[in-house]
Amino acid sequence: MKTRSLLCGSVLCAALAAGAAWGQTPAAAAAAPDNQVVLDWTPPAFAQLNAQATTRTSLALDRNELAVAAALAGGSDAETKQAIAKIDGVSVHLLRFGPAGIADETPVDAVREAYHQRGWKHLVTNTSAAGAKGPQPTGTTDVWLVLDGLNVRGAVVLVESRQSLTLVTMAGDLSPVDLLHLRGHFGIPKFDGDSFKDAKDK
Repeated sequence: MKTRSLLCGSVLCAALAAGAAWGQTPAAAAAAPDNQVVLDWTPPAFAQLNAQATTRTSLALDRNELAVAAALAGGSDAETKQAIAKIDGVSVHLLRFGPAGIADETPVDAVREAYHQRGWKHLVTNTSAAGAKGPQPTGTTDVWLVLDGLNVRGAVVLVESRQSLTLVTMAGDLSPVDLLHLRGHFGIPKFDGDSFKDAKDK
C-alpha cells in the first residue's frame, strides 16, 4: 500500500491541506495533449520504484495553496516569490531507498523514456555531492520543459541520488530561471543548475 504524507518545503506551514497523487492511470496522460502538464500522473515504471522504496512521501498543492505558500515565504527573495506566483500546481514524489540504493536502474530509465516520448525539451546534468570523493558523479538531475511553441507551460524535474529519487511536476508559465529560484521549496531538491546541457548533446 502506497504511503501518503505531506512533504513541507521551507515556506509551508503544517496547516496546508495537500493531496497525494499516486492513483492516476497512464491513460490520463495519453489522452492529454503533449504540451499539457498532468500533475496527478506518473509514468508506469514509477510504481516499480515505489515498490522498491523503503519510505515514500508525496505532496500536491494547487494554485490557492501555492498562493498561501508565497505569502508565507518571508525569507525568500523577490525572484523566488515571483516564480511561486507563476505556478498553477505542483506535485512532488520522494522515494528513499536502503543503503544499497536503487536495486534496479531499469525502471528509472523507463521513467526517463516515458517523458522523452512526450517530446519535451530535455536537459540533464551530473552532479557530485559536497565532500564526495572520486570522479564519479553521485547524482543525476533531469529536467523536461513542457513547451507550447516558444512558451514554457510547465516542467518535470527528476533528481536521482544514491539513496533517493525525487520527481517534481509543475504546471504554469515558467522559465528555466524560475526553476532555479524554486530549488529548496516544496520538496524540490537544491540541484546544480549551472551545468545543464541538452540531453542530445551528452
